[in-house]
Amino acid sequence: MAAREYQLEIDAIDATLVSIEKVLDLPKLRKQAEELEVEAGVPNLWDDPEAAQKITSRLSRVQSEIAKLSGLRQRVEDLPILFELAAGEPGGIEDAEKELDAVKKSVSELEVQTLLNGEYDDRDALITIRSEAGGVEAADWAEMIMRMYLRYCERHSFKVDVLETSYAEEAGIKSTTFKVSAPYAYGTLSVEQGTHRLVRISPFDSQSRRHTSFAGVEVVPVVEQSDHIEIDEKEIRVDVYRSSGPGGQGVNTTDSAVRLTHIPTGIVVSCQNERSQIQNKATAMAVLQSKLLERRRQEEQAKINALKGDNSGSWGNQMRSYVLAPYQMVKDLRTDHETGNTSAVLNGEIDDFIEAGIRWRRSS
Repeated sequence: MAAREYQLEIDAIDATLVSIEKVLDLPKLRKQAEELEVEAGVPNLWDDPEAAQKITSRLSRVQSEIAKLSGLRQRVEDLPILFELAAGEPGGIEDAEKELDAVKKSVSELEVQTLLNGEYDDRDALITIRSEAGGVEAADWAEMIMRMYLRYCERHSFKVDVLETSYAEEAGIKSTTFKVSAPYAYGTLSVEQGTHRLVRISPFDSQSRRHTSFAGVEVVPVVEQSDHIEIDEKEIRVDVYRSSGPGGQGVNTTDSAVRLTHIPTGIVVSCQNERSQIQNKATAMAVLQSKLLERRRQEEQAKINALKGDNSGSWGNQMRSYVLAPYQMVKDLRTDHETGNTSAVLNGEIDDFIEAGIRWRRSS
């Protein structure tokens, strides 16, 4: 193996970080932090809890960005000194190489974030998973996909609120909707939208035959008050019903679950995670607004694509295959990124797929 050119690697990392610093505009971030600190310091801030939460959340995100950038800059500047000191110590070079690789990975992850510059990319995300073709096998697959994303969020310490889950009769789920709260959650997870295909020996087939099943993933940004999504109450049908599946006694014994149908578009959303019918209706209305916002964004993008002469269609349909038999492989059909470690992927280790998807979307 050829000897590593440490200084060349450090120079390359430094050049990438310089370009990131220009894109993220550190002086601008610091100015934003100062302005938000002033707003957060107003004595009557919490008279309006919703506005206060928005300000403090934005301040936390900006401060986190500044700390991440500043910390990485310091680590990059320390690398040459680290290798100089490591030269005379047993095992020192190995430790320095580990730090070099760790810094390289962190800078690469931050570089991907700079690609998330869409209108809604910095928002929280609403993810809906539905079982599609494949019967009971598809319902089980939809639940496996849900678990994959929940594990991914757990590994990254993202806050998750499950809003509604409709359980299938024999196994798995018909659908679920959950909210992911984290910086750039929508921009990051939006590349997961589309149809996910599973090929495996079905545990529900007494003859142990190979089956193919499908689950659909929809990702939309969470709406904010400034989005102006007007919904006429006359265009909504409201149904209330008793919650089903695992849950507290109070949740399952009252008609507290709410289903909203937006008649003009046919969009249906449900919420059953609160005890109060009023709370469930308010949450369901917020989800409906998010879906209508995404619908509007897609319509606007379709007009732009038509003007560009883009007839390639959406990238979101069948986007990834998970093969568990006769061999083990997960392959993204858009980016060609693949791995044979299917168990790791299904346990939420999908960072490489997401990064490849973000880079692909930016270049396509």
